[in-house]
Amino acid sequence: MSKEHWDNSFSDQDFVYGETENVLIREMSGFIPEHSKVGCFAEGEGRNAVYLARLGHDVTSYDQSTVGLDKTKALAGQNHVDVETVEMDLTQEKVPTNQYDAAIMVFGHVPRESQQFFVESMIDSVKPGGYVIFEVYSEDQLNYRTGGPPALDMLYDPADILDWIKPYKCIHFYYGEATRDEGKRHVGLGHVIQVVIKK
Repeated sequence: MSKEHWDNSFSDQDFVYGETENVLIREMSGFIPEHSKVGCFAEGEGRNAVYLARLGHDVTSYDQSTVGLDKTKALAGQNHVDVETVEMDLTQEKVPTNQYDAAIMVFGHVPRESQQFFVESMIDSVKPGGYVIFEVYSEDQLNYRTGGPPALDMLYDPADILDWIKPYKCIHFYYGEATRDEGKRHVGLGHVIQVVIKK
């Protein structure tokens, strides 16, 4: 989806996905060593980035939406933390490799032809021994209608993700139902894929 799409999507006064961190990120954040450098990919309005900054991490948030990044800065300010923001189209541009202790991504939905590049760029950005944590909607989410893109092409196939993470140590992999109440865009029972790997 285009920068214009996401700028429009985030233009509401309120935080469309809420101000509270994603459940998986909260549950798995203990894997990230104290005072880590963390990259947050397709981070939107910044709720997960701000949560990780509040835990004491050095956080950089990547998104193609200027509006989303501005809201990240505002949310960080409200929480008295600092989050670096970088405007980048993660389907076209690669984040520099081996610089983070951990990387996260929550519901970063991109077209199928860009998904492998996007996920592998995130993994590559992490140093050997670092962690990658992410959650996306599966293709089955179309049947739930509780959030996420209404197009099969923008959702994820668990077999693809297993293929992309195969070279790494898989700590957690889940493909199934989960309830997400995040703002007004993710509401209720959905169908997700969750990953925690160690590089």
